[in-house]
Amino acid sequence: MNTSVLAVGAWLKNAACLMLGGRAHWSPVHGDLSDPAACAALELSVQALVRQAADAGAPVQAIAHDLHPDFFSTQLAIATADVLGVPAIGVQHHHAHLAAVIAEHGITEPVVGLALDGVGLGTDNTPWGGELLWLDGAQWQRLGHLQPLALPGGDRAAREPWRMAASALHALGRGDEIVPRFGLAVGEAVAAGVHQMLDKGLNCPKTSSAGRWFDAAAGALGLCHHQRDEAQAAIALEQAAARALSAWPGMPSLPGAVVQSDGRIDLRPVLAQLFDVADSDVAAAGFHLALADALAEALIDVARERGIRVATLGGGCFFNRILRERTVHRLQAAGLQVFQTGAQGCGDAGLAIGQAWLAAQQLARPTTQPPVEETVPCA
Repeated sequence: MNTSVLAVGAWLKNAACLMLGGRAHWSPVHGDLSDPAACAALELSVQALVRQAADAGAPVQAIAHDLHPDFFSTQLAIATADVLGVPAIGVQHHHAHLAAVIAEHGITEPVVGLALDGVGLGTDNTPWGGELLWLDGAQWQRLGHLQPLALPGGDRAAREPWRMAASALHALGRGDEIVPRFGLAVGEAVAAGVHQMLDKGLNCPKTSSAGRWFDAAAGALGLCHHQRDEAQAAIALEQAAARALSAWPGMPSLPGAVVQSDGRIDLRPVLAQLFDVADSDVAAAGFHLALADALAEALIDVARERGIRVATLGGGCFFNRILRERTVHRLQAAGLQVFQTGAQGCGDAGLAIGQAWLAAQQLARPTTQPPVEETVPCA
């Protein structure tokens, strides 16, 4: 494919990528775009990559970006594309994560994949993050996802894992336990306010994010109520699980996960068990194994239905060694070939190559071919 496409990444751990002559040319990692210095660095990198393409005699033909309209990267992509007179192509966040794996490994056949992270805007304008997708060139479809949980307080819930645990209690019909369980740690008035928000559905958008399920588990076990650092709760949960698995390598997963016929992967029965355990390390391990097994089961079922032999894994949650190794083991045991991201990593720092690859696929598609399929069949 001789197209020249520039992609600008997303928001976290931003990096840009120029696909030129079938090769990827990366900018440095700029960091999170909440930092003005990172935004300025991205702008300089975009200018440099545009010049690089022009100097190579292959001017940029399109600029790919995340779907989120408020990201600086999105706004920069649209403005730069306008100046160059080329299309700006929006790419769904999790679609890009899995396309990055396809691009890095040169996969040419259809795949099914899991994209697991903290958040990314979905095609339905809701926050996604626990996604089961089918991809075939520019065509793709969302086939399943983690059961959505409410985010009481919106983005604040991502910084306070106890809120996600409270959300899980409410989803289990146990909302009356929120104040008794969390009032001492966060203040009874605050806990009561969150309970009321959940009851009334006020400022409680729902997300399928795997990262928020990890937060809910960590909050339920009392491992982390407030996060000072990114993924602090998930890391504490993984460390607890690692201690248990080191002492008991063959321990079973917690029972109760359900893969619904509409593609929803429901872990609420698993999470319910975390609120009343004597050993938080064992419970953390059981949760990890149950999550990995349920996700693998859903992917294996879809792969068999569609006759697909290749699975791809992407998104920052796969930095979690226990989740990654258990999922890969289950998929390989089912006869699937499993691919993961390479040197750029599974997080957002490696996202841009997926954006660029998908934009190139769209440019190469004949005008008579139907548009990219973005069907969302599951609730």
